[in-house]
Amino acid sequence: MSDILTADRLFFTDGGLDRQRTEELVGTALGGADDGELFLEYRQAESLVFDDGRLKSASFDTDQGFGLRAVAGEATGYAHSTSLSEEAVKRAGETVRAALANHDGALALPPVGTNAALYSSDNPLAGVPFAEKVGVLAAIDAYARAKDERVRQVSVSLAGEWRVVEIVRPNADRVADVRPLVRLNVSVVVERDGRQESGSYGTGGRTAFADFLRPETWRFAADEALRQALVNLDSVDTPAGEMVVVLGPGWPGILLHEAIGHGLEGDFHRKKTSAFAGRIGERIGAPGVSIVDDGTLPSRRGSLSIDDEGTPSQRTMLIEDGVLVGLMQDRQNSRLMGSSSTGNGRRQSFAHRPMPRMTNTCMLAGAHDPGEIIASVERGLYAVSFGGGQVDITSGKFVFSCTEAYKIEGGRIGAPVKGATLIGDGATVLRRVSMIGNDLQLDPGIGTCGKDGQGVPVGVGQPTLRIDALTVGGTSV
Repeated sequence: MSDILTADRLFFTDGGLDRQRTEELVGTALGGADDGELFLEYRQAESLVFDDGRLKSASFDTDQGFGLRAVAGEATGYAHSTSLSEEAVKRAGETVRAALANHDGALALPPVGTNAALYSSDNPLAGVPFAEKVGVLAAIDAYARAKDERVRQVSVSLAGEWRVVEIVRPNADRVADVRPLVRLNVSVVVERDGRQESGSYGTGGRTAFADFLRPETWRFAADEALRQALVNLDSVDTPAGEMVVVLGPGWPGILLHEAIGHGLEGDFHRKKTSAFAGRIGERIGAPGVSIVDDGTLPSRRGSLSIDDEGTPSQRTMLIEDGVLVGLMQDRQNSRLMGSSSTGNGRRQSFAHRPMPRMTNTCMLAGAHDPGEIIASVERGLYAVSFGGGQVDITSGKFVFSCTEAYKIEGGRIGAPVKGATLIGDGATVLRRVSMIGNDLQLDPGIGTCGKDGQGVPVGVGQPTLRIDALTVGGTSV
């Protein structure tokens, strides 16, 4: 069944709304607006947590609702409801029209669609029986405990959702998208001589549960979580101070996502609150630094066949050979800035308005072998994985904690370290990149990005990078 037929069945045939009447109400609500839409959403979500040798929690939720938006210049009227009824849509229309007072705009043309489908529309929650899911989580727990006698605790979580969205505009313009999303995460705690350390590994994407419940997949996840925990069990104090830092490939791209990516979203540029505002066409990074946002990668966590305004996703070059060449845009900001939407209008749910957001953001590969990059460092830090961090989106200043990192001594990877943090700002990091690896990797499918109280799934990626100077907060000098 096509996405639009699935959506029509949920919202109109079975959902209580009359399609023709709904389109009329949307047309009335948006009369005189510059832009706007009715965003309909249906979501099923399931979550299981297996901890300390037993199923600790399991949940299954279904929710639905709509959000109606009217845009007038820089102003936005937004109303949402969990009631899919004509009366609720009518009341929402009366509410959003408050933003259109004394405004007589011409409604923007709808996005031009494509037939691209980047993921299956099958519901992953229905593909594997509940008992089988619990059985796999128990098998992961037993496998990790049997691997090493130092394992003290294993926590395994499995989460998935099936989200159906339909976007309705005046003149019977409708588009829809059916979005699966799953994630598996394994955490392990080990102990030796009274010292405890942890490790974790997660993976996911827009596909079926079965793809992540295969033995080869979950065993790899458990092996990686255990490996990281055992590495940390041998970790020593982190040397502190400014030094060369080498970032590993893949997930460390989260640092660039946070410290640089947000500063390339259109709303921050329009409001001149980005460190990169007004610098299109200028060099902002070292030669060789090229960064793209690509929402068209099949089955990736951050990918979207269409964004939450109905615009098809695309691959947007943001920084090319160190020069700022593009921004991520939604419809409102692009219109106000005289450009076009790049398919980056995203929202957490029907209860939230769309804004420019990243999809899959990564730095492109360079020419250096990763071993060559490590060998070039006399003394420094090799950061392989990150946990939590804090970022000032406006300035790009960040503090990130490493969950796996090593000393680099004499051009070789040395002892693992504990408590390492990286401190700096995105603009400076871009200029200090001196070597870019040829080993571009994407993260395993675990990213969630927050902005203005909204969280959306994203992907990140990068090759191995040498940064010539970065402040490392540690536990020794």
